[in-house]
Amino acid sequence: MAETIWNTLVEIYDFLMNNLVVINIILALAIIFFQRRSPQTVWTWLLLLYFIPILGFILYLVIGQDFHKSRMFKAKEIEGDLKYAVRRQEENIYRKRLRLANPEMARFKDLILYNLEAGQAVLTDNNDVRIYKDGREKFQALLTEMEQAKRYIHMQYYIIKNDELWQAIEPVLKRKVKEGVAVRILFDSMGCRTMKNRDWERLERAGIEVAEFFPALLGNLQLRINYRNHRKIVVIDGRIGFVGGFNVGREYIGLDEKFGYWRDTHLCIEGAAVTSLAVRFVLDWNYAAKENLFLDDQLFEIPHYVRNGHDPVQIISSGPDSQIKMIHDNYLHLIHSAKHHVYIQTPYFIPDDSILDALKIASRSGIDVRIMVPCKPDHPFVYWATYSYIGEMVEAGAKCYVYDNGFLHAKTLSVDGMVACVGTANMDIRSFGLNFEVNAVIYSERTVQRLERAFENDMTKCTHVTRKVYDQRGLVIKAKEQFSRLLSPLL
Repeated sequence: MAETIWNTLVEIYDFLMNNLVVINIILALAIIFFQRRSPQTVWTWLLLLYFIPILGFILYLVIGQDFHKSRMFKAKEIEGDLKYAVRRQEENIYRKRLRLANPEMARFKDLILYNLEAGQAVLTDNNDVRIYKDGREKFQALLTEMEQAKRYIHMQYYIIKNDELWQAIEPVLKRKVKEGVAVRILFDSMGCRTMKNRDWERLERAGIEVAEFFPALLGNLQLRINYRNHRKIVVIDGRIGFVGGFNVGREYIGLDEKFGYWRDTHLCIEGAAVTSLAVRFVLDWNYAAKENLFLDDQLFEIPHYVRNGHDPVQIISSGPDSQIKMIHDNYLHLIHSAKHHVYIQTPYFIPDDSILDALKIASRSGIDVRIMVPCKPDHPFVYWATYSYIGEMVEAGAKCYVYDNGFLHAKTLSVDGMVACVGTANMDIRSFGLNFEVNAVIYSERTVQRLERAFENDMTKCTHVTRKVYDQRGLVIKAKEQFSRLLSPLL
């Protein structure tokens, strides 16, 4: 039996080797003609296929398929009262009846309108936004708010690990279920691959509802690396919402020696913007759980535009279920609108040509462009591609920094101390179009300036990457950069 299997494998190998050129041509034609892609991405895949025949196509099947036009991620639309609120705000903007507490914010009305029309993102200004930069503080706040839940807790994370952090959260969720609180957990199959089936079954036995986003095709063997749900949202009673960069794992509270201190940015929002987070969660839940939570009116309150001087916020999202790259377009618009400065913190800096050109133009036009990235990689290829683009921005006159005090995972872009875009999206091609992301756009000087003060404080813990520092890198690093840069359309 073993000999028969071996002989079969040898025959398959001989066939592949004898017909390698023909097979490669067929696979190349499939990559070129079966799906519409940018020429840059197509050439990258063809080079990969040339250098590692057949295996390159297997990689294409795993991470290269484009589901944007597939019914797998059918675009979802909001309905009813929320859609009416969107249309009402659009009318207010067109008729110049929309008033913001700070008149200088008027230059961002076109961005507000774009988010309304393209993403149904209602603007609410009766919000209080709290900022968490430390994982211990964020999760302590989360536990405190969950303890006060009366009706429901909706939790969505890309990564959940069954370690000491989760072991502090799980008992609270179980206790709230016993008190009559509805608890739902939505997790991404790839991000939560270290969790066992028995972990989710334990939660379900306790009365917690669980849904898996884009599950693995073959048991625990996850072959679909793209199109992951990278969102991190918690909504409690429609009153409190959390969104930002922290996942659930010991590294996010600084307990992993590999990363050390974990510097991230997470928002806690109290106010009408929480309804937008609640809708975002339910849209994702309905897809994953195959049910319709919109039938439960108690989960939502109609967002109203109330002018009371607090933080105006729009919740925007993007992903393969839409042809419009909402978060990418917001980044691009904010960069173009800058008059004084642009501050960016991101763990991965792999911009597309439009973002890269916008940042270069801003820097060469006298705008103070500052970009901060980590000093250590969690994904080596992504890290070295990031460093390559950082070098390009240094040459354009931007001020670039490498964060030395642990690992930087914050995802923030702020402009002129007035507007910021904060959430789950990295400054990379994957977050722009391949993953499901959610960000908050904040039109508030008091909150944005707190974010910028945090950025400036982080600068004291950074190495400034000057042109001299960048030019001193060795041949090995240059080779890593060039190879990783070549793969950047796939990262």
